Amino acid sequence: MTPDTLKDKIIPVTSILAALVAIWYVAAILMNASFQRDMDTRAGQTPTTMEFIEKTLSQPKPLLPAPHQVAQNVFENTFLRKLTSNRSLVYHSGVTLSSTVLGFTLGTLLGILIAVGIVHIKALDRSLMPWIITSQTIPILAIAPMVIVVLGAINITGLIPKALISTYLSFFPVTVGMVKGLRSPEVMLLDLMRTYNSSPAQTFWKLRVPASVPYLFTSMKVAIAASLVGAIVGELPTGAVAGIGSKLLAGSYYSQTIDIWAALIAGSLLAALLIMVVSIAAKIVDRAMGGRSA
Repeated sequence: MTPDTLKDKIIPVTSILAALVAIWYVAAILMNASFQRDMDTRAGQTPTTMEFIEKTLSQPKPLLPAPHQVAQNVFENTFLRKLTSNRSLVYHSGVTLSSTVLGFTLGTLLGILIAVGIVHIKALDRSLMPWIITSQTIPILAIAPMVIVVLGAINITGLIPKALISTYLSFFPVTVGMVKGLRSPEVMLLDLMRTYNSSPAQTFWKLRVPASVPYLFTSMKVAIAASLVGAIVGELPTGAVAGIGSKLLAGSYYSQTIDIWAALIAGSLLAALLIMVVSIAAKIVDRAMGGRSA
C-alpha cells in the first residue's frame, strides 16, 4: 500500500467512521439516560458520573444500543451460532439472499428487455417510460402487502412473492441505465455503421451493446441494493420466521433493540458484499472486452 493510497483513502474513511462511532456513543448516552435515571431512582442508587455512563451503555433493552453492544451481538450470532440456528445472522441473511438474487436476476432481465424496446420502438418510449417512472413513486410498503395477498389467494407463497417485490424495485434503475447506455453512441458512430451498410441487428450488437455495458453495471449496483431492500420489506407483511425482515419483526415485538440494530448491520454488510460482487463482475467483463485498468 503506497503512502498516497493511505492518505487519500484509508485515513479519510477511518476518520469518518471514528467520528460516526463517537457521535453514536454520545447519542446512546443521551437517549438512554432518562430511563437509567428512573431505574436508579427506584433502586435508591446514586451512581457517579462514570458509573452512570457505563450503565447507559450496558442496558439489556436500550432505546439506542451502544456500538459495542451491536458489535458483540453481530459477532455472537455470526460466528458462535450454528448456521442452521434460528438465531444465526448467517442463516437469516441466506434466506433473504435467495429472494434478493432471484428478484435481482428477474429485475435485470426485465429492465434490459424494456430498455431495448424503448430504444427501438418510439411508441414505447413515449407511452411506457412515463408509467415506469410513475410506478416508482408508489411506496413499496403499500405494494408489498398487496402482492403478498394477491399471490397468496392463488396459493403462491414463500420465495416467489418476495422475489417479485425485489424485481419491482430493481428493474427501474436497470431500465434507466440501459436506455441511457444504448443511446450513448455518438451520431458520428451511428453514421459510420450506416456507411458500412450495417443492419440494425449489427449496429445493436456491435455498437450499442458494448457502449451500454458500463451503464448496465453501474445501474446493477443500485439495483442489487434495491433488490435487497425489497426482499427485506417483502418479509415484513408475511410474518416470515426466517430472514433479516423476520429478525426486525421479532426485535420490534419483544423490544430487542440490540437485535434490530444487529439485523440492520447484517443487511448493510450483505448489501456491501453484493455490490462488491457486481463490481468484480464489471471488471471481469471490462477486461474481457479489451478494457485496461488505469
